[in-house]
Amino acid sequence: MKRTLLICAVAASMAFAAPAQAGNGGAVAAGIVGGLAVGTILGAAAAQPRPVYPPPPPPVYVEEPVYAAPPRCHWARGEPVWDGYRWVSSRVRVCD
Repeated sequence: MKRTLLICAVAASMAFAAPAQAGNGGAVAAGIVGGLAVGTILGAAAAQPRPVYPPPPPPVYVEEPVYAAPPRCHWARGEPVWDGYRWVSSRVRVCD
């Protein structure tokens, strides 16, 4: 709809335009100013509206994950065991 009105307005303004004469400087200046004014009005009417964007959502803060400390382990000597030839004490891993 806007384009149709724009085309009609431009055609009407061109149909009623009078040819400029070299001896009349005031009419030429008035024609230039009038043409600029009509062009500005028609350009503003045909311009697309600027898109409206919604505001960005607020930031989401996530807490850092809490990791459990790994168990503290150490090696200790186990109870001595007779293997048939001698007493052997094995190593045992002990975790807290």
